Amino acid sequence: MIGTLLSGRFRLEEKIGSGGMSTVYRAFDETLERWVAIKLLHSEISSDSDQIERFRREARAVARFSHPNVVTVIDAGEDDGQPYIVFEYVAGETLKERIRRLGRLPVPEAIAYAIEIGRALEAAHAERLVHRDVKPQNVLIDADGRAKVTDFGIARSLEADGLTAAGRVLGTTDYVSPEQALGEPVTPQSDIYSLGVVLYEMLTGDVPYRADAPVAVAMKHVREPMPDVQRMRPEVSAATAAIVDTATAKETRNRYRSVADMLTDLEQALAIEAARAGQTSGEATTVLRALPDKTTQRFLPWRLRSPRRALVITALLAGGIALAAILLLTQTKKGSPGSAPPSKASATLRTVSFSPTGVHDYDPLGDRREHPEAVRNVIDDNPSTTWTTEQYTGGNLGKPGVGLYLDAGHGVLARWLDLTTGPGSWTMSVYGTSADPVPQTIAGWTKLSGDQTVNGPSHVKLNTGGKQYRNYLIWITKLPPSGRAEIREVTLRVTQNP
Repeated sequence: MIGTLLSGRFRLEEKIGSGGMSTVYRAFDETLERWVAIKLLHSEISSDSDQIERFRREARAVARFSHPNVVTVIDAGEDDGQPYIVFEYVAGETLKERIRRLGRLPVPEAIAYAIEIGRALEAAHAERLVHRDVKPQNVLIDADGRAKVTDFGIARSLEADGLTAAGRVLGTTDYVSPEQALGEPVTPQSDIYSLGVVLYEMLTGDVPYRADAPVAVAMKHVREPMPDVQRMRPEVSAATAAIVDTATAKETRNRYRSVADMLTDLEQALAIEAARAGQTSGEATTVLRALPDKTTQRFLPWRLRSPRRALVITALLAGGIALAAILLLTQTKKGSPGSAPPSKASATLRTVSFSPTGVHDYDPLGDRREHPEAVRNVIDDNPSTTWTTEQYTGGNLGKPGVGLYLDAGHGVLARWLDLTTGPGSWTMSVYGTSADPVPQTIAGWTKLSGDQTVNGPSHVKLNTGGKQYRNYLIWITKLPPSGRAEIREVTLRVTQNP
């Protein structure tokens, strides 16, 4: 197939993976002159209507949502009766390859990757999709070190009848949940179990169960207790071990009820492990910067399955979280280069409360849509929900900028704009206007800040010249190499009204 031109547009250049029903190629899009990944259904099963529908459903499933930790679907089609899906091309390695290359990953890095995988699953579950095949082979590590989940080929909507026959097990048995191994209904908690096994493997360098046949491995997941991660790697904290225990509980009633619950614990564990390690690097540092300040301020109700860990966790909460709070506070106060946190004078400021319709996407020079369905995520006080720009190839916007703006409903005298961003550095500035409707060119706005590079928690000082503005625009002019800027939370601080 190398050299084949699909639909007169995509030239297959290199085989980069193969599975039971499809092969993945690195290909060149001759129309837009960019690299993509093509998943091509095997010709011998392309006449099977059920397999074709499963294949097409993967494209529809992933195309339904956009998330920085999910590999983006670009296109889908057929060539000479052979269906294919076009994905963004992620240069790098799979998480499985990374584990094989490095063995056990640094503990903070393992937790950071688990957080990013969890965020991808949370986005899928919000769309009523269960991945059902969470494993390191289906996690790509991009050039920025970010984890991106792929291969939703057996994903199943919770709202529709699937194609899986009753009692048939789909998924890789090294990571399969007990209920999936038994052919029982699969829920988001099944993905949580698999993520727990992936975390175990990142921490220990090996899967928990070995056997001569896949079905024997599946039965171990059903019947045998999970090996103690602390016995395999003593330096892992009891807090992290408790997360593995809870995620991989055999009975779903003892397992995390949602990925959001697991993410809460993972974020606390990352702070603890980073404090114990004394330093972090790579992905752990990026994820740490993005954690909300309150991560280290609330008491975590650890779901203990092993009473022997209670005393250890109590000690960690008394000492480790204090150290973690210092570490995260240091990261947060540093902010972005060229920025400074609000001074003591901020005591005279108040935070603007926005209505759910008080935030809008802004793309005046494009298609006038920049993920409008997700803009309210930046004002919901939930850092796990995000708004992102669209995906721009190679980080090139191809236009002066895009962004979103906050509408206070009336003129306010803003002094600071605080924002928490996702992984990757990008450049932005803040503009203001009271015009109604808002100007459809950036020239109609008043610039209130200099250009600033942001990465993680950032504080932007605004120079309004004493003038009140109703709308405050975050204008993004340069993207990270990933081609997408992510905002998790935005806060506007204004002078108290007389």
